[in-house]
Amino acid sequence: MSRIPDTQMTPDGPAFEGRLLDRADEPVVDQGAPFDIRTLVSRRGILGLVALGAGAVTLAACTPVATGSTSASTATPTATPTASATPSASPTGAAVAVPAGEIPDETAGPYPGDGSNGPDILEQSGIVRSDLRTSLDGGATADGVPMTLNLAIFDAAGGDVPFVGAAVYVWHCDTQGRYSMYSSGVENETYLRGVQVVGADGVVSFTSIFPGCYDGRWPHIHFEVYPNMDAITDASQAIATSQVALPQGACDVVYADGRYPSSASNLARVSLESDNVFGDDGGALELATTAGDNTAGWTVALGVRVDTTTAPTAGAAPGGRG
Repeated sequence: MSRIPDTQMTPDGPAFEGRLLDRADEPVVDQGAPFDIRTLVSRRGILGLVALGAGAVTLAACTPVATGSTSASTATPTATPTASATPSASPTGAAVAVPAGEIPDETAGPYPGDGSNGPDILEQSGIVRSDLRTSLDGGATADGVPMTLNLAIFDAAGGDVPFVGAAVYVWHCDTQGRYSMYSSGVENETYLRGVQVVGADGVVSFTSIFPGCYDGRWPHIHFEVYPNMDAITDASQAIATSQVALPQGACDVVYADGRYPSSASNLARVSLESDNVFGDDGGALELATTAGDNTAGWTVALGVRVDTTTAPTAGAAPGGRG
């Protein structure tokens, strides 16, 4: 088994950092997403990152305005978030307040890449990552206004504590409204997709670019929440499938950038109220808070309350266009 780098032979077979390889005949780099996630979590434990409060992420705590017609004076975020703290089990005093209700189930759309309708990125090694801008195989890198996405995941069934151990898969379109793995010209790319595991602070954070606005949909980010790291390769195991709605004020500023050629005109033809996903309630529980600018980048934050006692009703049904 010397052809498997960085492994040790044990009575039960080849192992890496004390964990048996899922695929004994394959190199460490080709073990797949579940092995990647276990390695990530183990290293977090070694480094002490699971300690409560470690690596706290700054999150905005202002109340979202659920409307697609917010005036520029109130919708354009300031460069400095209004609050920062580590999310806690208490609905009061957290950086992101526990939402009033469970995150709504929404369609994963026609481009999930989770194996439910063809392409499956969740089986690929390297999908557990925080920087989503480059394709996994070193292909193209998506260009656009920088964005940091912070999702605070709360476990409603467990008393609204941080949902430690849950795995979150995020994906969204590029500046031209294209989805990697599906859209013409980027079918062979895998950028703007990735997985993170919820730590003790309750937050998963991704580095990406601000999504464009394509015709017929309000600007948004897709995500799926899985109960644990081993479930991530089976789309049917998702316990929540939803979307993040992006505030109009931030979109207006971003879409003035020349790298978003059609986004401003597409945004002018849709509103949160007319959108086929957020229109039922204006995205009341899905509208993110934002802070930043086009030079330094934007921070997008949302509190997500997941209730494992309710049956998921969403999935990869057709919806939206890219």
